[in-house]
Amino acid sequence: MNETVGHLVDGVWIRPQSGRILELSNPADGQLRCRLPLASADEVADAVRAARRAFDNGWDRSELSDRLAILRSLINQIERYWEEFAQLISFEIGAPIDFARKHQVEAALGHLAATLSAAERAQFDHPEPKQQPEHRVRYEAVGVAALITPWNWPLNQVALKVGAALAAGCTMVLKPSELAPMTSTLLAQCMADSGVPDGVFNMLIGDGETGAALAKNTDIDIVSFTGSTRAGRAVATAATRNFTRTALELGGKSPNILFEDCDLETAIAQGVAHCFRNAGQSCNAASRMLVERTIYDQAEELAADAARATDVGLPNAAGTHIGPLVSNAQFERVQTYIQTGLNEGARLVAGGPGRPEGLETGYFARPTVFAGVASNMTIAREEIFGPVLAISPFEDEEDAIRQANDTEYGLAAYLQTEDPAKADRVSRRLRAGMVQINGTSRAPGAPFGGVKASGIGREAGIWGIRTFQEIKSISGAAAL
Repeated sequence: MNETVGHLVDGVWIRPQSGRILELSNPADGQLRCRLPLASADEVADAVRAARRAFDNGWDRSELSDRLAILRSLINQIERYWEEFAQLISFEIGAPIDFARKHQVEAALGHLAATLSAAERAQFDHPEPKQQPEHRVRYEAVGVAALITPWNWPLNQVALKVGAALAAGCTMVLKPSELAPMTSTLLAQCMADSGVPDGVFNMLIGDGETGAALAKNTDIDIVSFTGSTRAGRAVATAATRNFTRTALELGGKSPNILFEDCDLETAIAQGVAHCFRNAGQSCNAASRMLVERTIYDQAEELAADAARATDVGLPNAAGTHIGPLVSNAQFERVQTYIQTGLNEGARLVAGGPGRPEGLETGYFARPTVFAGVASNMTIAREEIFGPVLAISPFEDEEDAIRQANDTEYGLAAYLQTEDPAKADRVSRRLRAGMVQINGTSRAPGAPFGGVKASGIGREAGIWGIRTFQEIKSISGAAAL
């Protein structure tokens, strides 16, 4: 990869002119992989103006059928370039190639399909019940959307936002993570090839400075951001000055509650795998395992065995292993957390500091499990974003709920029990935007998002589309 990444603004590919350069390294070996030119403030302003022009000049009145035709074409384009997307994701973030093919690309296509299905069934302009015959409700596009996406699922997270904004009728400026620019560049080309009108979709390659310029631009009507809680606070603060709507999908420290009546071996295998998936670099990773005291010792042993059996390998190798972390900064962050766990008295039962044997270069972390983790320890409270699992015991149902909710986050929660009544009781009381029981996958189009410091709003399916729409009430003759 070289300095060929550019912006797409008003239908034209533009070479960045700011002179700001970011050097990116290969996660697999730490070597320089490219020098990335970043957007200037003027280029941000140009992209926003293009999106505003396109919205005001007729896209706000576009037909749903036309927008969905573009969405269908986008799905076809991504399917056409499936392997190219997988190779880029593997190269840019270090995801093992089989994982990139099956999970990273497949997840993005699944979200786009769910958005398309929801839009085909949704009402965008409908009358109210018969007792209000002169009243109707319209769902109208918010306007110009700034879409700021992370590196850890670089196609999936873009697809969630772009598909929903397109279906809703917004124009948009995408600012993907600077750590995965080529994945979004290919997506931008797919958008252009899908027949999207000039200015409706724009893309800028940039960093946090670029995102901040987007968030505070007065012509932006909504900012949809996925990333860390720290960065989300900064985005929300900048947007609030203009009363700009924000949709924030932020960090997580998700509990996985194992009751004594669960299928323990299955629950441990699934729980460890979920925590380590994508090298632990997922906001909804099940990184806190809470285990009922009566089965705790057995669970600890099984989790340690599962971690030791987790293979770590090169991104371009076939298999079910996990790959490296995305950058040296992320590697050092995870190493610091592991050392902090040791310093604060957590008991290391698998993994630990340093790199796995045979992987002395690159940003590979050892799959790590800490046991006996107290709720006030740093590794129990802060998002690590690496393959590090913290296990803690609980005494009973009330204690499990208390510990699960004892966090500033509230993105996801996981629950393992063979008692349906208990599953219902506990899931109702967990302060999380999503609860998954006994390894069940989320349904296509199910709302994705959290509470507390995990964010505001929901993505996916009809919930994602409504995020990019305003609600208008019309009463009187026009409603007839």
